Amino acid sequence: MLPAFLTLATGAAGAALAAMLGVPAPFLTGPALCVTLLALAGAPVALPVWLRDGCFLLIGLNIGAGVTPETVATAARWPLSLALLALTVLAIMALGARLLVWRFGFDRMSALLAATPGHLSFVLSLSSDVRADLPRVTLIQTIRVLALTLIVPFAAPLIGGGDLPVLPPGPEAMPLAVLALVVALAVLAGLLFRRLRVPAALLFGGMAVSALGHASGVVSGAVPAWLAIPAFTVMGTLIGTRFAGVTPRMVWQALGASGLLTLFAALLSLAAAALVAVLLDLPMLTALIAFAPGGLETMMAMSLLLGADPAFVAAHHVFRLLVLTVALPLAVARIGATAGRDVSPPR
Repeated sequence: MLPAFLTLATGAAGAALAAMLGVPAPFLTGPALCVTLLALAGAPVALPVWLRDGCFLLIGLNIGAGVTPETVATAARWPLSLALLALTVLAIMALGARLLVWRFGFDRMSALLAATPGHLSFVLSLSSDVRADLPRVTLIQTIRVLALTLIVPFAAPLIGGGDLPVLPPGPEAMPLAVLALVVALAVLAGLLFRRLRVPAALLFGGMAVSALGHASGVVSGAVPAWLAIPAFTVMGTLIGTRFAGVTPRMVWQALGASGLLTLFAALLSLAAAALVAVLLDLPMLTALIAFAPGGLETMMAMSLLLGADPAFVAAHHVFRLLVLTVALPLAVARIGATAGRDVSPPR
């Protein structure tokens, strides 16, 4: 329990400091940076699984609260945006992998997995199954998530115009009795998704139950701030714990490849987001977070903290996972076949 307590205390201190300094999305960026520095200093960092899952559930409920009848009515405009997102994801995978092979000498399989923009748990499981360079892939993917968590909140005001509030006002809080019922149903839905091997099952459980309730008008209101803010803080802390066991030397060695790849993916996503914002007359902030190739849970939480349309962002990040779920195994199999490489799990 001592590492968990130290980790949570560091994350809470980071959130408080970032909020006092007026940093955008302080409850994500502050804990992520401070806990990362703690991990790189060699301190043991960890979070209980039950706490992580509970926070995923609460964030999912808040995301679902943004699915209003008005949002559903405008969803017919999204297919064009989703198609452009799919093209962007495939371009990042293909061109990013070529960049890693050409500039940093990666083998083709490791380059493909390192360049995949998201679906981290799926990527890491494939990396071990096909005998890719797992430590290198893991570190590059982790640096990407951290970098986008820290960059997007600062880039958003510059691109979207104007300053962002630390925590934009949302809908009124649900009554506690309603919240308790919604949480119970969300837990059941999350456990069902877990049995179906859906990633971030409890987050999707919370999002599905809340979205259905809000879209139908049966439920109104969001998770109270006294629960939502700790949930965001734990999410930021979780990002930092991914650097457990990583040394500054390892980060330095991976920084060039990860930095160049993240910059390439960010610029391509920014161009696609700008095009979608113009074509669909959307706020640039919403399009930017929807197309940002960061962690699914992180970007969904970011949409709430920065006042973007959470339904639009959630739909696009879920669709990105679906695209990767189909495209990545096909690409892995093709590389394995052309290279004469065994892509079956090690025995």
